[in-house]
Formats: sequence, C-alpha cells, structure tokens
Amino acid sequence: MPSEHADPHAAKLPYYYPFQFGDAKVTVVSDGPLELGDPSENFLGVTSSTVRDMLKRNFLRTDNVILEQNAPIIEMNGKTILFETGMGTSKIFGQTTGRLLKSMHEAGIDPAKIDAVVLSHAHIDHCGGVCAPDGTPNFPNAQIYISQRDFEDWTDGSSLGDGFRVQVESARRNLLPVRDRIVFYQDGEEFLPGVQAIHAPGHTLGHHCFLVTSGRESFCFLGDLTHHHVLLFERPWMEFKYDMDPKLSARSRTRVLDMLATDGVQVMSYHFAWPGAGHVAKEGDGFRYFPSSMQLIAA
Repeated sequence: MPSEHADPHAAKLPYYYPFQFGDAKVTVVSDGPLELGDPSENFLGVTSSTVRDMLKRNFLRTDNVILEQNAPIIEMNGKTILFETGMGTSKIFGQTTGRLLKSMHEAGIDPAKIDAVVLSHAHIDHCGGVCAPDGTPNFPNAQIYISQRDFEDWTDGSSLGDGFRVQVESARRNLLPVRDRIVFYQDGEEFLPGVQAIHAPGHTLGHHCFLVTSGRESFCFLGDLTHHHVLLFERPWMEFKYDMDPKLSARSRTRVLDMLATDGVQVMSYHFAWPGAGHVAKEGDGFRYFPSSMQLIAA
C-alpha cells in the first residue's frame, strides 16, 4: 500500500486521456502536478487543525497540497480548442510542472493544429505556456481568448502591488507577443461555437468559467472557480491565498456550484485529481464532488 508521503510524480506513463463528449472528442492533457505546500498557509479563514482534519478524513496528504493541471483539448464544430496552457518553463510551483507540450506529443496532437486557446484568467499556471521563452507562440495558428479585464489588469500590473510581480511578468511575457491574436470574450457570450463564457470573478476580477455544449451533452470548465475538491467544496466560504478578492470569489463559487448541482451539469476542473471530470452535488452547507467514471475506449 502506498504511504501518505509516497512520491505522486514517480509514474512515467503518458499523461493524456481521450473521451467522447456528445459529437465532440475531448483529450485532457496534463501540465503536470503543481505543489502549493502547507495547506494551512493556502486555505484560510478556518483553523489549521480544521484544514488538516478535512484532508485526513479524505485520505489526502496533510503536509502538502498537490493540485493537478488538467487542460482539455476539444475537437468540435471544425475547430480544435485548448483550455489553459500551464506553467510554461517556470518552476515556481515545483519541478513537475511544464509538461503540456510533452503531453500533447504523447497524445499525438500537434500544437500547430490548435485553432483557439481559451484562458480563464491570466495567472502563470494558465497563460504561462502561451509563448516560448523567446516570445515565439507555442500555438502558432491559434487565436487567444481571454477577458479584457484580466488582460489589462495583468499586463499593466500597476494596481496589483509587488506581491504579484511574477504573475505580471508572466502575463506580459506570454500575452503581449500575441496581442494581435487576442480576442476578448464577454459574460454570457458564445464566443466560439458551443463555448459560452460565465463571469465568475474573485480569483481574478476577470476570471470566467465556460459552458461547453456538444449535441445533447454539456460540461462546465471551472478554471479556478475552486482549487480543491474537498476544502473548497465542503466549506465553499473558506478563503484561498491566491484569490484577489476572497469574499467575491466565495460568492462566485457558491453561485456557480449551486447552479451546476441544481442542473446536474458535468464539470471539468483544471486543478482537481486527474483527469478532472465529475459532478457537483449539494451536501449540508456546502457541496460534494463525484468523479466521473473513466470511459472505456475500444481497441
């Protein structure tokens, strides 16, 4: 039996997962696990013992929160759409990040075939792989979709303070070289066929989720609406260290999760356990996450 402290990154298996979704094909590719560190320093507003007990009760590590980075690539309506681009070459959240292009290669997906890159917001683990270090686009034929508020906030940076310097530098390095390819989406807009933006501010002020529909099926890509399937589900009003406005983030989180639970819409989460697909249900004063069964692929 693996120990609580076994290395979760030791596997050398390919890091992609294809599945059918309505009339579309989805391939989830990983940018690699991201280490946040001490849970009590990242999830705030309750005692450290409460955080530790919640993790222990769910058989999770209590000393280090490790998040996945699940980037879905959707082939539908004649377009190939990538959601988020990972950390790029930055290793500020550990050595296991930055494998998005490798995962795409393992899945047989050519970055040049990506028609659209959709960003939920401009943080480093989401836009960090838009460009190579020399400013060359990693997805040379793609338009980049992001909210105008996030583009302006994070490429300007004047209102954010020195604590966000690394994030601002990343946004400038990845977004400014492709400024002529950037398209701004609006709340409620179906800006690509089958992809609708849902404004969910708080983590950043321009943060959005996305309702993706193909045929009779829909899922909501959560972006960073919630980073943890236990801590921010059981206690959705808990605060997260990297939220710009934690109170606003909690209001967005409860609003969107309540809608998804009520309507029974499947979710796809960037940071939940691989590959990040599941459902949301109301439970007590919070919510519960139910991972979806892995699809069987015929040989």
